[in-house]
Amino acid sequence: MIVVTGATGNIGRPLTRALAETGRQVTAVSRHTAAVPNGVRHVAADLADPAGLKPALAGAKALFLLLSGDLHATGANPADIIRVAEAGGVRRVVLLSTLGVVTRPFGRTRIAMRALEDTLRESGLEWAILRPGGFASNALWWAESVRTQQVVAAPFGDVGVPIIDPADIAAVAAACLLEDRHTGGVYELTGPEVITPRQQAEAIAAALGTPVRFHELTRDEAKSAMTRSMPAELADDTLDILGSPNPAELRVSPDVQQVLGRAPRPFADWAARNVAAFR
Repeated sequence: MIVVTGATGNIGRPLTRALAETGRQVTAVSRHTAAVPNGVRHVAADLADPAGLKPALAGAKALFLLLSGDLHATGANPADIIRVAEAGGVRRVVLLSTLGVVTRPFGRTRIAMRALEDTLRESGLEWAILRPGGFASNALWWAESVRTQQVVAAPFGDVGVPIIDPADIAAVAAACLLEDRHTGGVYELTGPEVITPRQQAEAIAAALGTPVRFHELTRDEAKSAMTRSMPAELADDTLDILGSPNPAELRVSPDVQQVLGRAPRPFADWAARNVAAFR
């Protein structure tokens, strides 16, 4: 059996579906009750309480570990999840990390993530580590303004990074969970090209078949909006990357091609598949 944490999110949902389609037994873990594909078991659990994962991990041989905000929860010790998994008989863990552990290694959250990577490396488990950059699905932040005003409002309109389709992250994760050849692999995951917010707005407009106006926010305006849903420190970190990406953050990685045997999907493909969110 394979356990997928964050199973109802932009990565976990397609990963759960892909694994189930191979005929494997899959347990989907999320904080709240949710619909899952036929044949998939669902367990509600809070990753900030590693002991609470024991029922989900019973009988599991592999684990996809996506921590999301649980990594930053007060008193959280995500390394305990790896220890609980190992004690429960899990033999393989695929960890969703972040490209920031190598491109900007000194932020608090990235120090914590690198420590978790090290815990996994030093465990007795088989492992693989995925380090994606920015997600195409972050464009969903604009969905309401596109629906109601036909506007994308974002800072740094002409500064781009090679954002990745979460479905490609899921496909790489599935390969790492299912194929022995990826054991010990560390994969940096990006999209196929650098794309700016203004170009993303154009791709959304093309998918909709209607004009979408781009409105450039100041950094302060963007931070004010972002801190409604994330800590100010994380908002500043994100804006630092979006406004002034370093060479490592601009690099288009070959790793999706290496793992999947195909190029990563462009943003326009993501926009076309998710166009309903913007209507």
